[in-house]
Amino acid sequence: MLIRRSEARDDDALWHILEPTFRAGETYPLPRDISREAAIVYWRSPGHTVFVAEDAGTIAGTYYLRANNRGGGAHVANCGYAVAPEAYGRGLAQAMCSHSLDQARARGFIAMQYNFVIASNERAVRLWQRMGFAIAGRLPGAFQHPRLGLVDAYVMLRNL
Repeated sequence: MLIRRSEARDDDALWHILEPTFRAGETYPLPRDISREAAIVYWRSPGHTVFVAEDAGTIAGTYYLRANNRGGGAHVANCGYAVAPEAYGRGLAQAMCSHSLDQARARGFIAMQYNFVIASNERAVRLWQRMGFAIAGRLPGAFQHPRLGLVDAYVMLRNL
């Protein structure tokens, strides 16, 4: 597996990964009908450094790394991750998380915070906990899940 900085030529692959994730509406608080252009603009927002994970020569995962806040909160990193459905279960999310922690340390961040981890995304919650993240807070009913209704969201944190 190769994890590298994303380039503009990767946008079709990004959309291939992001579209089913965003359309499902189960893990990101974004409109389920988000357009390709809006999704790419969101993923590549100013301040985001975007990476892609290639598995067997195919881009199968992506993440962005950014400062969680500005000013007094700029020492804490934040990331968003997505894996192509056909690549689930291959360890891409864990590899990208590990890579992102190394990248955050190298950039001088002292912690990583995930602001809105959907509690019903149990696979991700378990992975983040295995990677050293703790649930720092619970936001009751903060997410409108398309199948489950109102579900909690977690703030998860780990020091670097």
